[in-house]
Parts: sequence; C-alpha cells; structure tokens
Amino acid sequence: MRYPRGASRAPRSTRLAVGACVLAAGLVAGAPAAHPAPAAAAPIRVQGCTGAFDCDMSSRINAVNAYLSGRPGVTGYVVRDRNTGAVYSNSNANTLIWTASTIKLAIAEDLINRERVGAIVITPQDRGLMEHMLATSNDNAADILWAKFSGPDHQAFNRAFRANGMTNLTPRPTGGARPFPDWGFQQCTAADLDRLMSNVLDHMNPADRDYLTGLLRNADVDQHWGVWGAGAAMRPGLKNGWSQERSGWVVNSVGFAGPGERYTLAIMNNLGHSGGYEDGEQTTTHVAQLLFQGRA
Repeated sequence: MRYPRGASRAPRSTRLAVGACVLAAGLVAGAPAAHPAPAAAAPIRVQGCTGAFDCDMSSRINAVNAYLSGRPGVTGYVVRDRNTGAVYSNSNANTLIWTASTIKLAIAEDLINRERVGAIVITPQDRGLMEHMLATSNDNAADILWAKFSGPDHQAFNRAFRANGMTNLTPRPTGGARPFPDWGFQQCTAADLDRLMSNVLDHMNPADRDYLTGLLRNADVDQHWGVWGAGAAMRPGLKNGWSQERSGWVVNSVGFAGPGERYTLAIMNNLGHSGGYEDGEQTTTHVAQLLFQGRA
C-alpha cells in the first residue's frame, strides 16, 4: 500500500525518462519580508459578460463545470485573472485533499525567501536538489531538504506555508518513523494552492520570482499535463502532484499561463476509488485546455 507521497505513480508504457536540466538564475540584492503576506482572494463568482469575467471566459468556466460533472472523483479548482482581479472557485475549492507533490512549490518558495533575507544558506548541492525536486518531482530531494531546513521542531516549513497563503493547510500524522509533520503527509485545498501561486507571483523578490517561474516552465516532459494543457502558446509553468493512498488516487496541478503569467489555475482531483491516475491526468489537463487554449 502506498501512502501520500508525491511521486507514487502507476506505470505507463510510454513514460519518458528524460529529465529536464534547469540552470539556476542569479540572485540580486534587496530582501522582501521573510514570509510575504498571502494574496487576498477576490470574490468567488462567475457573472455574465459585464461581470467579473468576460463572455468568453465565463463560457469557458461553464464548459469546465459541465465537463467535471461527468468526471470521476471530487475536483476543486480556482482560476484567477491577475490582470482584472477576477477569480472563480467551484463548489469543491475549499475541500481538503492530499497535496501530494504540489507542496514542493511551497517548499521551494520558502527556501528562496529564507535565503534572500539571510536566514539560511542554500549550497549548490541544496539548489540542485531543489531544482530536481521541481523539475522531476523527486521525492528523495524533498526528503533531504525537509530534514535539513524544517527546524528542530519540524515546523519551520509549515509556519511559512500558512504565512504564504496556505491557511487551510493541515499536516497529518505519518503513522511511521518520520517526524511529524512531513511534507508528504499534508492536506490543503485548491484555494490554498491558488493563494500560494499568487503569493509567488505577487510577493516574491522579482529576481527570485523570475528564477522560480523559470523552473516551473522547465518541468520535465513527464509532467506536461495539468496546467500544461493551456498549450505552448500560453507559456505555462506548473507543479503537479499525484499519489495513491489508502482512499485512492489524488492528482493535482497548480501553475500559471498567459503573457506575464496573467492566469493562474489550481486544480485538485480526489479520485478515491472511482478512477485511477490516468483519469486524473486527463481531467486536470482538459480543464486547463478548456480554460486557456486559444485565450488571449
């Protein structure tokens, strides 16, 4: 039995084993607050052509909701237009679901923020682990970074996660020898991931933000699903997560798309025992396709 860990995955005969090689960008001086305040959530709604979204996006959201009504499991999602401030969250956006490897985005943001203010030193080896953790969703890299930087009480990351927008994040007992909390045993909501993504884009030091978004755009080809469904023209970046745990499969995706990272999307698909990994990959990808492909 596999418990919620980011890289548990059903085998695929077409799986590609090529890892993306990501180069670190330089950091510049000028430190933000150690833990930027969470981005405020705009009202959750879809209105008509004169409302929060234009006619085209309103129609796309309606198409997503119709699509999800026939898909397996429970799906929560939040789509945000950073240019207009329009936000839509569906009825499951505040449902707690295992984070799987989407939490690795929060780990990377906190490490970069802490280094920016001089609270920690990230060695070249640490940076390589962080980049590998994002590019290929490597669990061992996350384990090493968590053990090194979570602090004596193992709470340092969790405190930062909440400060960076994941206000509903709930660590769960590991049920084993790992100290509590552990990155692989956490639950959050799609709304939490939405606020996390907004925090990265709106509150990080600009050089750090550009470095991190560059890593998300260079995710390994094996992760080209979920928000990646926006299409190459939208220059998406993402962090995906998938796990098979006792109650079934969870498949999640959080990221951005469009010029200047205009749109963000957080989607969490708790399949339970009603579907498998492939179903979750298809659901998350098609949601992004419906929302963003061909969108200006």
